[in-house]
Amino acid sequence: MPEPRFPGFDVLAQARYWDRETAAVVYARTGPQPPLRFFTPAEEATARALLDQLLDHPEPPLLRMIDARLAELETDGWHYADMPPDDQAWRRSLHALDEDADGPFAALTEAQQRALIGRVGALDGERWHGLPARHVWSLWTRYACTAYYSHPTAWNEIGFGGPAHPRGYLRLGVGKREPWEVADAHSHPP
Repeated sequence: MPEPRFPGFDVLAQARYWDRETAAVVYARTGPQPPLRFFTPAEEATARALLDQLLDHPEPPLLRMIDARLAELETDGWHYADMPPDDQAWRRSLHALDEDADGPFAALTEAQQRALIGRVGALDGERWHGLPARHVWSLWTRYACTAYYSHPTAWNEIGFGGPAHPRGYLRLGVGKREPWEVADAHSHPP
């Protein structure tokens, strides 16, 4: 594992500067997550393996965060015209992974999973199981990245001090750190 870029940084130490509502939302992301309500057990196994391949981070609990969004129909507010609504697209794409795996996608080796997902990503303008492959890829990565970067674990990794409301930003401009920001331990970004 590479050295952290912001060693010792803990965004939750900034919570005293957030309003009560914001702090409650952020702290809720760090606590126990609700049980799965959207994914079936088979879909859960496939989705977990997919997310492990896409981001390879055991924390935060991406699967539960995505499941909660889909159960509540909390989408991005849009979907591609050639795609079904996100909840249906997730189900169809997970079933398609299992179909291409000739059984549970989660039962494949990591290398086999990577290869199968890579084939979907490489299809670009083609259709995959009746869905536009590039839009399936967008669906998976949008949800995975949104879940990941909405969690304080990721904020610590990137040195993000959390919500600026109500304190605001003081030093606008390239290379200007706020008083609560820490310096990058690496002289050059990875």
